[in-house]
Amino acid sequence: MTHDQIIDIAVQEEFSSASVIDTSVIVFDASFRSYCMENLCGQYGANHSCPPLCGTPEEMKQKILKYKNTLVMQTVWNIPDCRNNASVESAKKNHRDYSFKVIERLKQHGIHGLLVGASFCSLCTPCSISEGKPCTLPKKQYSCMSAYCIHVKDLAEQCGMVYDYRDGLLPLFSLFAFD
Repeated sequence: MTHDQIIDIAVQEEFSSASVIDTSVIVFDASFRSYCMENLCGQYGANHSCPPLCGTPEEMKQKILKYKNTLVMQTVWNIPDCRNNASVESAKKNHRDYSFKVIERLKQHGIHGLLVGASFCSLCTPCSISEGKPCTLPKKQYSCMSAYCIHVKDLAEQCGMVYDYRDGLLPLFSLFAFD
């Protein structure tokens, strides 16, 4: 399957933009882990896919770098007030669901890899860790860009995508690393 065909699948599954890049050009910055430690999302230590449970910044980086290619996917949402948590959470859920649809279609073509989400894993609410149990969906579990310490602004620029929230438009990003 060509990169153009992979991009076409992403666009067919509701992504506003998609690009395939060489995984080696992704910029990682371990200092981004401090954003997770601020725990503004409330998931630090409370979600199997989030720090510190998911791994160190270096371990997370190596999980991605074992793949040659990366499909970068973007959705853009009309959310006039980004403080409207219900609208933002709905956009993140839809973005996540679109990502899984792309992955399912790629699996049909024998393409397997690693999903990096736009937000923390929200497949189980609450996360089973709250009951001291292992992840109930380990094959679907994913971590967010922040957990991987990915420089998302740089990634967006490399792919010719808009990064900043402006004029009521909220861009969200996920990626799928594959060989």
